[in-house]
Amino acid sequence: MILKTYSRLFSSDCDATLALLERLHGRKAHLRFRFGEWDLAGVGDMFVVAGTEASLAPIRDSHGPVIVHDLNVVEAELLASGATITQPMTDVPTGRMLYARHADGLHIEYVEWTETLVEKFVRLPQREGRLSSEL
Repeated sequence: MILKTYSRLFSSDCDATLALLERLHGRKAHLRFRFGEWDLAGVGDMFVVAGTEASLAPIRDSHGPVIVHDLNVVEAELLASGATITQPMTDVPTGRMLYARHADGLHIEYVEWTETLVEKFVRLPQREGRLSSEL
């Protein structure tokens, strides 16, 4: 079910945070977009979410994003295991997402990427023998 995981990094300045991460990874971000009040960028297995303290407050305790194959299946599994959906499934620039608080208290963002992104950032690297962290 899980295709890729990211470590979320919160920032007030996406450009500054990304500049260092890109130097450390030796490559440019593979994803970069704006969603609502946030600037978002992915490099390797790190995902920067930048915004004001107020805009980040609702997700500050969350982890992820966790990229999954089928968000409907994941949602059903989460609910069956006692999780609470804290933000229902919604469309985002990369596909669809939801936030869930697991029964143990973990708060995680799950994302189902578009087929184009899955091909580009999961399947193609796998066929080439590369790790997703090398993106």
